[in-house]
Amino acid sequence: MTSTLSTTAPVTTGLYIGGEARSTADTLEVADPARPGAVVGHAAAATTEDVADAVAAAKAAFPAWSALSATERAAQMAAAIEGIAEDRDEDARVLSLENGKIRMEAWIDALVFEIRWQLALSLADEVDRSKVLPPAPGIPVETTVAYQPLGVVTVIVPFNWPIAILGAALPHALLAGNTAIVKPPPSTPLATTRLVQRVAEKLPPGVLNIVTGRDSEMAGLIDNPDVAKVCFTGSVNGGKRMMEMASRNLTRVTLELGGNDAAIIREDAILDDEHLDRLFAGIFDTTGQICMAAKRLYVHRSRMDELVSGLSARLEKVVLGHGLAEGTTMGPLHQSAQKAFVSEIIEEAKDAGATVLEFGELPQGEFAEGNFLRPALVVDPDPSLRVVTQEQFGPVIPVLPYDDDAEAVRQANDTWGGLCGSVWTADADAATRLGAQLACGYVWVNDHGATRLDLRAPFGGMKQSGMGREQGIEGIRAFQDTRSIAHLDAATLAAGH
Repeated sequence: MTSTLSTTAPVTTGLYIGGEARSTADTLEVADPARPGAVVGHAAAATTEDVADAVAAAKAAFPAWSALSATERAAQMAAAIEGIAEDRDEDARVLSLENGKIRMEAWIDALVFEIRWQLALSLADEVDRSKVLPPAPGIPVETTVAYQPLGVVTVIVPFNWPIAILGAALPHALLAGNTAIVKPPPSTPLATTRLVQRVAEKLPPGVLNIVTGRDSEMAGLIDNPDVAKVCFTGSVNGGKRMMEMASRNLTRVTLELGGNDAAIIREDAILDDEHLDRLFAGIFDTTGQICMAAKRLYVHRSRMDELVSGLSARLEKVVLGHGLAEGTTMGPLHQSAQKAFVSEIIEEAKDAGATVLEFGELPQGEFAEGNFLRPALVVDPDPSLRVVTQEQFGPVIPVLPYDDDAEAVRQANDTWGGLCGSVWTADADAATRLGAQLACGYVWVNDHGATRLDLRAPFGGMKQSGMGREQGIEGIRAFQDTRSIAHLDAATLAAGH
């Protein structure tokens, strides 16, 4: 493949703390995963002092911001994202360059941030809503149950869908009355920083701050006693580190971690083009690098050949290439280490005797050393293989046969994760029954994948896929404390008790 990409100047981003842009002596070099050695840009590398300043700025801004009503905050937040779409094409271009995903997905990434922001604002009337518990026999008090913000919140997002994922937490935290510090991922900081700074500049100083840098300098975003909560999206091991660091001050956490999502394809599943297209996207979007992507397919034995044939037909049309190149349908893996891991578990499956079907042509020329990997189906592997038991986070999925519903549910739940799952069936009652048995936080019926998520609904995982919920009023309450105020009722006061 020859390059059709225009040459543009590298992107440079700084910090944004207390309403002011800040540069740093040190920077992070951001590389193009499709062209190792090609520099996309540079992001500021914060020092521990910069991190402490960001926390202090957010703390200083908290009293005034939290004193506003939720509707007043919503009005300022609505004004802060006015015109955000005007730069979406450039945001998508930068994100595609630093992440590797195709331009369309990068464009959707930025769009979802705005959608989630607006959906959060639509809940403004509920944020401050309290309830009153009237006096009851033996309880001579009227108790008001209300909510209050926590304080300074740190939001840490991953490389794969950084802007969209930020939208699942940041607007909810701000609307609840908290001030925030956003930490974009060190390998893909540019597009996220650019977009968030445009929003932060329209909010009061210190309400929204941005810090980029090496993880070694970022501990203060988590273990500083002035940080009330950390919202982290990333790997399971990363979540464990967050919990350990946050435990020093009993700082609260919301963790949205990895998944090993199962899709159950029943005997009566509809496998026409529309359904197969949705399943294919739910597996292979973003080169399989999505926490809520389908990671295991449990297919009724009678439908195995049809399912494999349907996915194979779509994989045969995959065009591997640079995310900005015309005609590309699948980009590279983001990191070379992940490419090595996925390659290893594919080879392990081959060595164990599983049928491995690989598709597409690897790019050549200037992209020959990129993090590209041919997408693959691993048919009927031993369930103990890592391609089944571990999150692949790449363009490969095991396809395993089953014979009855109970067996499918048992195998689907026999894993460390519990983020999402799906049931594919023409029987609505069976879908409800099986879906209720899946040990995960979100279940689709005849669908699967990040772009198919109901952005109004609470989202989060079970087991090692995390804790807490994002989105919806539940996502806002996650950034609030509950306070009860009890008053003696008038009759009791009149009686002198």
